[in-house]
Amino acid sequence: MPSTPVLWQFRMSHFNEKARWALDWKGIPHVRRSLLPALHVPRILWMTGQKSVPVLVLDGKAIADSTRIIEALERLRPDPPLYPPEGPARRRALELEEFLDEELGPHARRVFFHEILPHTDYAAALMSVGEGNLVRRLYRAAFPVVRQVMKVDMRIDADSAARSRAKVETALDRIAAERQPSGYLVGDSFTVADLTAAALLFPILLPGEFPYPFPGPLPDAAERLRERLRQHPACDWAAAMYRRHRGRASMEVAA
Repeated sequence: MPSTPVLWQFRMSHFNEKARWALDWKGIPHVRRSLLPALHVPRILWMTGQKSVPVLVLDGKAIADSTRIIEALERLRPDPPLYPPEGPARRRALELEEFLDEELGPHARRVFFHEILPHTDYAAALMSVGEGNLVRRLYRAAFPVVRQVMKVDMRIDADSAARSRAKVETALDRIAAERQPSGYLVGDSFTVADLTAAALLFPILLPGEFPYPFPGPLPDAAERLRERLRQHPACDWAAAMYRRHRGRASMEVAA
């Protein structure tokens, strides 16, 4: 009998939300193993030879990267589909997924971390949501070192954040331009393109359908940034995708 899939994740990560949403959408029971940013590296490096999550362990094989995870889930359980049928629609959906993964996801992460990381108490609380009190206190104590590791690893500074903010705005423009008469980005139904766009925008949306409690209020600069970006029509569209398609019951199961 196949083993239960295991998702190694950060709770507060948009790429991890992309993988979680796909698992829930497919109705696939799975175990979630949550890690703390920066402290996750040795385990994930040992498992995969790289250091990024999400990682899905499926039938004993570790699959890194949200795009590869969804590809594997489509093979495992084609229905309900996230890929359109073979042909131009599928190519367009996958091209949009790649664009969003490269031109929205990393840049949204950088602009928000630039505003959040200086606020030690908030940032440590955000990244340790769901952990016990002792772990949260220890992570808070270690956070000045964690912050420096994250800033170096993701090349976060004022100049890179400004460039990334422009990238996020360009990606929002493209999402708005790609919407079809159906309300979806490709064809007449929800696809991987819609899921990717909405999941990668969750830090701007802070939707009620997100599966973990988001600590608040945000630091002032981060909230101003969020409010500015939230005014874009693409964010209203993404919030609608959350309301319409993220409400399925979580398929997380106990280990």
